[in-house]
Amino acid sequence: MYRRILIVVSTLVFAFAILFTSVLRTASVKYVFSQETEIQEEGQEGEAAEIDYMLPYPGRISPDSPFWPIKAFRDRLWLLLTTNPSRKAELELLFADKRLAMSKTLFEKDKSEIAFSTLTKAEKYLEKACAIEQENRQNGLDTSEFLTILSKASLKHRQMIDEILTIAPEDAKPGIGRVQDYSKETYNKTRNALQGKGLPVVENPFESE
Repeated sequence: MYRRILIVVSTLVFAFAILFTSVLRTASVKYVFSQETEIQEEGQEGEAAEIDYMLPYPGRISPDSPFWPIKAFRDRLWLLLTTNPSRKAELELLFADKRLAMSKTLFEKDKSEIAFSTLTKAEKYLEKACAIEQENRQNGLDTSEFLTILSKASLKHRQMIDEILTIAPEDAKPGIGRVQDYSKETYNKTRNALQGKGLPVVENPFESE
């Protein structure tokens, strides 16, 4: 009896995974860029800013893998099943960080279309983490520690996108620049929130730009 139930459940899960993969591929946004990249002159790029924030290991399955839709579905399911609002904000940031790292790797592999799509999703996850933090704070939760982490993360995202801009195709750069606005806005919001709480503000090394 239990074995039969297990077989049925396994079959349904497998079928659903295939269906989800097909739908996701059909609905995915397509971006087409050339592979021409402008080479920076030696000494043209300034020293990289020091950001006290480490990105997590993105994992072995990246968006160019045939198994990626299953991993993406797992992430969405993970968020859906997470009821703790503080943990949900942390997960949004985790997924943002991982996709940011994946995006840079994909740009390095000259897979600019999927790299840009991944970068856009990364910054939308970052924006969502910021929105959840704000909601949690308004609901009376103590978000002080997460605010500082999120503020540092936003600066790291900005730094990484600056690095991506040096290797991305020329026709992708305007879109990447617009996507970078998510990290800039997140920093501004977290800085203002930290100031409002009377907490130390994370220094912005890009302020002079």
